[in-house]
Amino acid sequence: MAADGSVLVGRTEGVTSLQRFARRRSTIAFLMTLPLILVIGGLVAYPAVYAMYLSTLNRTMVRNIGLENFAILLDTDTFYMVILQSCIFAISAVLLKALIGFWLAHMLHDIPAKGQRKWRGMLLIPWVIPPALSTLGWWWMFDPSYSSINYLLNVFAVPSVPWLGEPWWARVSVIIVNVWYGAPFFMIMYLAALKSVPEQLYEAAAIDGATGFQRLRYITLPMMRNIISITVLFSLIVTFANYDIVRVLTNGGPRDLTHVFATYAFQVGILSGNVPRGAAVSLFMFPLLAIFAFFVLRGVTRRNKEEA
Repeated sequence: MAADGSVLVGRTEGVTSLQRFARRRSTIAFLMTLPLILVIGGLVAYPAVYAMYLSTLNRTMVRNIGLENFAILLDTDTFYMVILQSCIFAISAVLLKALIGFWLAHMLHDIPAKGQRKWRGMLLIPWVIPPALSTLGWWWMFDPSYSSINYLLNVFAVPSVPWLGEPWWARVSVIIVNVWYGAPFFMIMYLAALKSVPEQLYEAAAIDGATGFQRLRYITLPMMRNIISITVLFSLIVTFANYDIVRVLTNGGPRDLTHVFATYAFQVGILSGNVPRGAAVSLFMFPLLAIFAFFVLRGVTRRNKEEA
C-alpha cells in the first residue's frame, strides 16, 4: 500500500515538474518572440487598423462618413477596371510563375550537385535584384524608340510591338516582368520540396513500369501539394499588392487600364490628395485575399490531418 502510494506521489510530482517546465519553456519562447510580435504589430497590424479608420473619413479627414468612400468607388467604371486588371495580373502572373518555377526546379533537380549550385545562383539573380531597378531595365527594353526587343523582332522581319502604348500589350508587359522577377522564388521553393521526396518512391515506381507522367502525377505532385499551395498563396498576396513594377513600367497607363490596387490607391490617396478614399481602395484587396487564403489553408490543414 505504501509502495503504491509512493509510486503515485512520485508520478504526480513528475507530471507537475513537467508541466512547470513546459510552462517555463513557453514563457521563455514568448519573451524571445515578443520583439518580433511588437514589430509586426507596429508595421502591419496598426497600419491596417488605421487604414480602416481612415476609409470612414471624408476628404478633409474631419468627419466620419461611414462606407461612403466604398460606395463612391463602386460607382466608377475606372475602379471596376482596376479590380479586373488586378485579378488578371495576379492570377496570370502566379500561374505562369508556378509553371515556370516547377519546370526549372525539375531541370535543376536532374543536374549533378556541383553544376546545380552554379545554375541555381544564376537563376536566382532576377529575384535578388531590387524590382524597381530591374523594372527600369525592362522599361528601356520596351521603350518604343530604343527597344532592344523590337530590334530583335525586326531582324526576323516581325513588326515592332507597341509594348507600353496599347492596353493589351501593356498588360502583357507588366505580367512578363512580374513573371521574370518572381519565377525564381517558385523554383527554389519547389526545388527544396523535390529534394524532400524519397528516391525510393521513384525507384519502386520505375520497377512497376510507371511512366514519367505517372510518377509526376502520383508521386511528385501529391508529395509537393502543401508546398505548392503555400507558395501560390504567398505569391498571390505579394502580386496583388505589387506596386513597383506597374508604377515604374506603365504608371497605370495607358488610360488607367493597367492600374492595380496598390498603384490606384497611391494615385487616389497621394497624388489626388484624397487619403481616405485611397485607404478604401487598398482595403478592397483584403476580402479577396482572405477568401482565397481561407480555402488554401483549410485544404492544407485537412491534408495534414489525413496524413497524420
